[in-house]
Amino acid sequence: MIEPIGNQYVVARPVYSANAFGEEHKKKQRHHKTLLDHLKKLCRCSAQKAKNIAFSLFPIASWLPAYRIKEWLLSDIVSGVSTGLVAVLQGLAFALLVTIPPGYGLYAAFFPVIIYFFLGTSRHISVGPFPVLSMMVGAVVVRLTATDNTADSTFTNSSMTNDSSIDEQKVIVAATVTMLSGIIQLLMGVLRLGFVVIYLSESLISGFTTAAAIHVVVSQLKFMFQLTVPAHTDPFSLFKVLESVFSQIEKTNIADLVTSLVILVVVFVVKELNQRYKAKLPVPIPIELIVTVIATGVSYGFDFKTRFNVAVIGEMKPGFQAPVTPSRQTFQDTIGDSFGIAIVGFAVAFSVASVYSLKYDYPIDGNQELIALGASNIFGGSFKGFAASTSLSRSGVQESTGGKTQIAGLLSAIIVLIVIVAIGFLLEPLQKSVLAALALGNLKGMLMQFAEIRRLWRKDKYDCLIWVMTFIFAVVLGLGLGLAASVAFQLLTIVFRTQFPKCSTLANVGRSNIYKNRKDYSEIYEPEGVKIFRCPSPIYFANISFFKQKLIDAIGFRPLRILRKRNKALKKIRKMQKKGLLQVTPKGFICTVDGFKDSDEELDNDKIEELDQPINTTDLPFQIDWNANLPLNIVVPKINLHSLILDFSAVSFLDVSSMRGLKTILQEFIRIQVDVYIAGTDDDFIEKLTRCEFFDDEVKDSIFFLTIHDAVLHILMKKDYSTSKFNPSQEVEAKSDDFTISTNGGLRNRECQVPIETKF
Repeated sequence: MIEPIGNQYVVARPVYSANAFGEEHKKKQRHHKTLLDHLKKLCRCSAQKAKNIAFSLFPIASWLPAYRIKEWLLSDIVSGVSTGLVAVLQGLAFALLVTIPPGYGLYAAFFPVIIYFFLGTSRHISVGPFPVLSMMVGAVVVRLTATDNTADSTFTNSSMTNDSSIDEQKVIVAATVTMLSGIIQLLMGVLRLGFVVIYLSESLISGFTTAAAIHVVVSQLKFMFQLTVPAHTDPFSLFKVLESVFSQIEKTNIADLVTSLVILVVVFVVKELNQRYKAKLPVPIPIELIVTVIATGVSYGFDFKTRFNVAVIGEMKPGFQAPVTPSRQTFQDTIGDSFGIAIVGFAVAFSVASVYSLKYDYPIDGNQELIALGASNIFGGSFKGFAASTSLSRSGVQESTGGKTQIAGLLSAIIVLIVIVAIGFLLEPLQKSVLAALALGNLKGMLMQFAEIRRLWRKDKYDCLIWVMTFIFAVVLGLGLGLAASVAFQLLTIVFRTQFPKCSTLANVGRSNIYKNRKDYSEIYEPEGVKIFRCPSPIYFANISFFKQKLIDAIGFRPLRILRKRNKALKKIRKMQKKGLLQVTPKGFICTVDGFKDSDEELDNDKIEELDQPINTTDLPFQIDWNANLPLNIVVPKINLHSLILDFSAVSFLDVSSMRGLKTILQEFIRIQVDVYIAGTDDDFIEKLTRCEFFDDEVKDSIFFLTIHDAVLHILMKKDYSTSKFNPSQEVEAKSDDFTISTNGGLRNRECQVPIETKF
């Protein structure tokens, strides 16, 4: 019963152990589903289930019939046109990161959008090229295409045929890697493995994308300076590229450098204005489109290619090319890289989609997103595109310009289609340095994540460490190895946190039912002879020894050492009793002969197994109080602890190894007459211990209590009863009392209102 009194409440209920609570409230014996039960449910078919599966596989069937034409169509048209123009430019720019001709970037900006329109669950993300994925694919392309020159053929006037062959080889590798990563995503979606994204934390993704931005900046220097830079794919490749760039800096093409710097400054300034005045602007200023049109016109009008020998996009063949057959050998060589590309692409797309789903209150399905992205990459790779995810800036354009559904995405694909089949030739005079500047202009948000370090350091030093190490790994080792090392390091920090948990000793605060770390509060109450120890993490094979050591540090003694000393002392007492050297008095027993000594050699030869057994004094005519004064020649450490409470409210599981260790710990305390209680566990925890035959005559299932306070009150009642059991008047009086919490916060015993039925 709960009685509210102002901002306080009074709870009157019995003190419950876990067993007593289950008996009184008729706990059910639930049947836990087995793997076979889940398989039967999965294979069961019905009309409703078939309908749900169809709507799940094709989300368009659920939202398209409800499309509000009058309210949404105009917004989607404006958004689709704006997003399509950005997609064209980003496709061209990000193709440079893959080290393939820019025209193939349009395929990556077109095909994935069409597939995602039918299969995707997010209404706002813009699917297509993403700089991080483009860099990862580019690293694989460079590694597998043996060439000493990654520059385009426009840099020289010879070896045209050879350069064309190399470009075609690069396109095949990029398409094959994209298809393999799509297959991996599709399989993960079918197998319902969308949860794997949880292993990529926000800190890891932030550090990784920032490092990828650094790689993007370095990779674009050769286009901004128009230099011939050898390919490097091994660890430290970023520094080798920088060395190559600065070792031939005197060969810089000034026209390309000036053009890229001017465009970079203009793009940064206008993007800052768009961000600062986004509330006042009806739509963001399309600065990428504006500078592209101007740069293309200037390059064509003044014939930059001939006059200044700048590198331009060159011929863009209209229409689509025939589908490509993937290379089996490339599949074998790139399985690890493709898995990383698949995971990163899904993680980025899902995180952006989650932001918009929360903002506009609609559900998204991680497994269906995997299927949609996988099918998009398979289809896009088949037509010589490269890996697609979502671009943060492009998705921001689609949402900020009024996009309501993927109709906007479909219209953006139509804009890309128009460029592919009709007007792509207009972009042939465009300098590659302009595309490099546009690619760098989209990295501002990623580079600004350096500010995350300071925020993370204030919030959580582990997250800050993950960010820093992820950034270092990705910069030094490259994106592929860096991602693998970062995930391994992050998992290591999780293991470290659980392997070395911050255990604490609790005390009663305010003489209420609240127990907190005794070091954090000045006014605390600790029942005499009672210790409350809290473990805030799961207990498993790796941290059971640490848990035991922390427990020993908290109580101040080793129970096993006390047990062995008591058993040794008991052997002495038995020998003295047999020789008639002990005399029982009302105050205990004394030795009638001074100087009795046992052989040290005999004591040292005691078997350890015998000393670890429970203390048995049934053969003696008296009971031994180990904390009382023993005969002078018998020395046993005294302990001031009679009860130990383990707060396991934060312990979610135990493995078999830790169960054995925990049982050993409990036995050691019980054998030195220290009662051990466990509080706060759920029923599944106790059921697992029962299934594993954890309980026996020593360790019983009655040690579990619902809360710490239940255990404390049980101890107080038990000790009150034990001290009064030799006084009948006190015993009768004790039976009429109940330990409760008064409204003023006092922990006291008062006349019973609700009878206590605690069983022990």
